Amino acid sequence: MPQKRRSQSWTELKQAGNDCFRAGQYGEAVNLYSQSIQLLEKSGQKNKEDLGILYSNRAASYLKDGNCNECIKDCTTSLELVPFGFKALLRRASAYEALERYRQAYVDYKTVLQIDWNIPAAHDGVNRMTKALTDIDGPSWREKLPPIPTVPMSVKESLAQAASSASSPKQNSVIDNKKKAPGPEAVKKAKALKEEGNAFVKKGEHKKALEKYTQSISQDPTEVTTYTNRALCYLSLKMYKEAISDCDEALRMDSANIKAFYRRAQANKELKNKKSSIEDLNSVLKIEPNNMAAQKLLQEVQKIK
Repeated sequence: MPQKRRSQSWTELKQAGNDCFRAGQYGEAVNLYSQSIQLLEKSGQKNKEDLGILYSNRAASYLKDGNCNECIKDCTTSLELVPFGFKALLRRASAYEALERYRQAYVDYKTVLQIDWNIPAAHDGVNRMTKALTDIDGPSWREKLPPIPTVPMSVKESLAQAASSASSPKQNSVIDNKKKAPGPEAVKKAKALKEEGNAFVKKGEHKKALEKYTQSISQDPTEVTTYTNRALCYLSLKMYKEAISDCDEALRMDSANIKAFYRRAQANKELKNKKSSIEDLNSVLKIEPNNMAAQKLLQEVQKIK
């Protein structure tokens, strides 16, 4: 049996590892991925993408087996081979979280969201880390974070294309994408429409701005600022429930978005939802304790009987 295994190609070993992973045999999956990595590295081919996938897959097996330190090592190697691989980032974030290294986990979860706003696991992770870090460090928790890398647009586009075409089990799937990332042309068109909306807002023409923002969102539903901008228009047009809906969506994409919290608080105030308004304003003040607008609005809301 060992002789047969040694004669297998790295791709066959990788597939066998995938099969073991799906069967819940994580220790055996680690063994097979390790053999596959060794063979591929010895072959002289050293395809960075293939190696990156193998290290990420082995990391997933380590994570499932509770070996978080080895998971982090493999994810880091995978990311050196393929920078900004979102599955390796997500797996490393999960391992950091399990080891209570919440700052590093937060950075990785936020980096994933730069690549694709529509990854629920990353949003959930950011929410958990925000709560944990607020409990540990208080309102100034953001000041103690390591730097969050900026994902280049070229990387976002290439990864979005790869993600949309890769429904095959190239890596063990742990992510549920709800929306496809928009292509470069759609992003460009959405940006132009948003800018048109911004120009109408400056003129006080909120209805026309609303139409532009809606058109922009139809092109690119992943741009958080378009939702908060449209929420501002809904507030001006006294469409408070619609404003809340847009703020909800913005906060789903960015759980610490100050404008979304503040505008939702404004809408809730108008709808006499005093408790919800106060909660949102307290969220603003946790992030920005010296936010004068939030402090003033909070005082007004607290006077409501």
